Amino acid sequence: MFNDRKDTVTLLQTRRSSKARNLIAPGPDKVELRQILEIGMRVPDHGKLAPWRFVVVEKDAQAALGDAAAKAYFKEKPDASDLELEAIKSFPSQAPVVVIVLSRLNTARSIPEWEQRLSAGAACQNMMIAAHALGYLGSWLTGWSAYSDDVVRIVGGEDGDKIAGFLFFGSSDHGLSERPRPDFDEIVSYYSPK
Repeated sequence: MFNDRKDTVTLLQTRRSSKARNLIAPGPDKVELRQILEIGMRVPDHGKLAPWRFVVVEKDAQAALGDAAAKAYFKEKPDASDLELEAIKSFPSQAPVVVIVLSRLNTARSIPEWEQRLSAGAACQNMMIAAHALGYLGSWLTGWSAYSDDVVRIVGGEDGDKIAGFLFFGSSDHGLSERPRPDFDEIVSYYSPK
């Protein structure tokens, strides 16, 4: 049984996202990244389908991914401005480490699509928490690239795959301030039978 409950609760209470563009080196090394990815696989997964795949984009490949994504964007939007293209091009290069989480449905089984997609989201969240536990900051983003079938193919996805998120990991040379959180009483209710 896990005995560090208090530390775990504190970890969860203090996790928050950084802006990807503010993340700097160092990011997780190969051993730490493997831990993060393995923790990403330890999520609820009805039917043991593993309905997700993780694509690591190392620093030396980020520019190439940005170039390929910008070409796909221009193909879709030939009137795109230079500013738009530069934003798409620079998107993958915002942090030392980037992990793309692909949501991959298993249609041969009767597990509902919604549950499989939620499992991919849980994998993203587990990795965000794991990075925080290892002392790194993270940012889970989508943007145009996450909804592009061309970008899915560029990163090795299959037909039907969706990008659940781009997870950016790194460090910061300044602290993060807490952001406003939802009001508990506006979010939480208790079912009462009529």
